[in-house]
Amino acid sequence: MDWNAFVKTFITTAIYTVFGVIVFGVAFWAMVKVSPFSIRQEIEADHNSALAILIGSVILGLALIIAAALHG
Repeated sequence: MDWNAFVKTFITTAIYTVFGVIVFGVAFWAMVKVSPFSIRQEIEADHNSALAILIGSVILGLALIIAAALHG
């Protein structure tokens, strides 16, 4: 087993993972700031499942875009 290739792949994967988490955090922060209501209250207290599905869809869409951009 080539350890140099393994370490290089591991470091690259870790960097892309951190990048993806940062992009998700910024996107969620932007959604919270743009919405005229409290997302946390709508999902937790009011049990607004439509909002939870919408936010989940945005996050999955963002994940697909990031994966396609990184994969080439």
